[in-house]
Amino acid sequence: MKFCSICSTALEFKIPPSDSRKRAVCPCCETVHYVNPKIVVGTVPVWKEQILLCRRAIEPQYGLWTLPAGFMEIAETTTQGAVRETLEEAGVQVELKGLYSMIDVPHIQQVHLFFKAELLDLAFNPGNESLEVRLFSPKDIPWDKLAFVTVHKTLKWFVSEQDTGHYHLHVDVVDLAATPTHLVL
Repeated sequence: MKFCSICSTALEFKIPPSDSRKRAVCPCCETVHYVNPKIVVGTVPVWKEQILLCRRAIEPQYGLWTLPAGFMEIAETTTQGAVRETLEEAGVQVELKGLYSMIDVPHIQQVHLFFKAELLDLAFNPGNESLEVRLFSPKDIPWDKLAFVTVHKTLKWFVSEQDTGHYHLHVDVVDLAATPTHLVL
């Protein structure tokens, strides 16, 4: 951001009073422009023992497999966003069963939230952002063709807990410079 979205004045980067970080500050109207992480919401949609995956029709990671997910919109909750993204990318309705994983990705300013979900029917169809939508048994998941680290981690945890049927909330960090801090709650 180079110009104030309020008055169009060129911004200065400085530490505002009562703050500890450099921020974009307007010298004219004194508005502080904060940059905050983006929230990615999605689901781990299941039908019996199978997991629904989408093959991406967009960049990044065109042609690779992912869980249905995307950026949360203004004026929606995380659960509404996860249901919407699943409908948009996989053309299917789901019932959420609780938050399954929360993964911070600070090097790209994102937080990824995946909810465990049950498919309400098998009438899935690829949306505009998906080339293909398929159910996979755990042994058939294309592990070497998954689009994102957060999807890989979430699926690994999920598949490892499928045998017991006891699912836990997983909290982790994907950061190239940080020590992993995976927590199971």
